[in-house]
Amino acid sequence: MFEELKPHLIELRKRLIICVVCLIAAFFICFNFWEIILDFLKAPVENSLKDGSKLVVIKATEGFFTAMKVSFFSGFLASIPVIFWQFWRFVEPGLYENEKKYVIPFVLAASVMFLCGAAFSYYMAAPVALHFLVTFGGDMFSAMLSIEEYVSFITKLIVAFGIAFELPVITFFLAKLGLVDDAMLKRHFRVAVLIIFIFAAIMTPPDVLSQFLMAIPLVGLYTISIYIVSMVNPAPKDEKDE
Repeated sequence: MFEELKPHLIELRKRLIICVVCLIAAFFICFNFWEIILDFLKAPVENSLKDGSKLVVIKATEGFFTAMKVSFFSGFLASIPVIFWQFWRFVEPGLYENEKKYVIPFVLAASVMFLCGAAFSYYMAAPVALHFLVTFGGDMFSAMLSIEEYVSFITKLIVAFGIAFELPVITFFLAKLGLVDDAMLKRHFRVAVLIIFIFAAIMTPPDVLSQFLMAIPLVGLYTISIYIVSMVNPAPKDEKDE
């Protein structure tokens, strides 16, 4: 059994090494611009900070590690197309010839949808959630946010939304492979909504607003996915009637 898996493990190692090398190269490039990138990441919270509130460094190593986190995160975003390309190259040997032609559409669609999720998080979800969290309590509190914790918060939120927005891409290619159809997605709609809310609860901060800001768009994307699958791999008429 190990001999059968060995070629796949060797191929997986090759793809992972390429991804890691690309990520490291992107990290060092982004490290030269970490201050500019950090200013960009700070924008969603700055409008919510009241007089006397600010982002602070509370540990001697916090500034350095924040720069490292910002650079790694930016390098990861820059490496997204390469990561998706290597993922496709890994699964490609198991596909039929007519399925292999979707490599470029897959890489482009997956990269674009991830960036759309990241943009939705940065421009819409994060400002709303941060405004609620930072201003909660009114004049009772004066926020002094740790820059390291804030960067961890915003990057986690952006990555979570990026992953969530891959749903239409995943369902499209599952439909092309004949693994799902529109009737199946409709039949499991309630279960899907439950899973979406559980996913949102895990991936967002522990407040109801953030969970709904992720869950509601995801439910919308699931509905769009049903429409996409109905065009790609529609269920037989008798199954739809049932």
